[in-house]
Amino acid sequence: MADRPTSIPPGVRVELSRARVKPGMGGEVDRWMRMLNDRLDECVATLDRERMAVELIFRDRDEQGEWLFVVSIQGEGGEGLETSTHAIDRDHVEFARRCKEPGWLEAEPQLLLLPDPVRRAMLDWATGGRSATD
Repeated sequence: MADRPTSIPPGVRVELSRARVKPGMGGEVDRWMRMLNDRLDECVATLDRERMAVELIFRDRDEQGEWLFVVSIQGEGGEGLETSTHAIDRDHVEFARRCKEPGWLEAEPQLLLLPDPVRRAMLDWATGGRSATD
């Protein structure tokens, strides 16, 4: 990204990523998303280590195939899934390897709108309370 939008505070990463689901793996993606939802408490327990303030997964189908989209707002110092020792993260990565094409296509963020109370809470969480005033 050439210039960081002024609406995205320093110390925070805002991402929209897209990956193609491998052909014939729709049922496995169903099981993957069900596993994450069924193990929600375990998933939430990993967010502190990741400094993840918000994470959403969307699914779409079009004439080119099936896609997973991930939206995240995360502190820049957050750890990734690959360094995790949590069983849920290992299971998540294993499903990803089986179900989606390698890599992600990244969109360039342009704007982040948050009401002030949500913005303060998100910054405190994502940066571990280390952010400067924005």
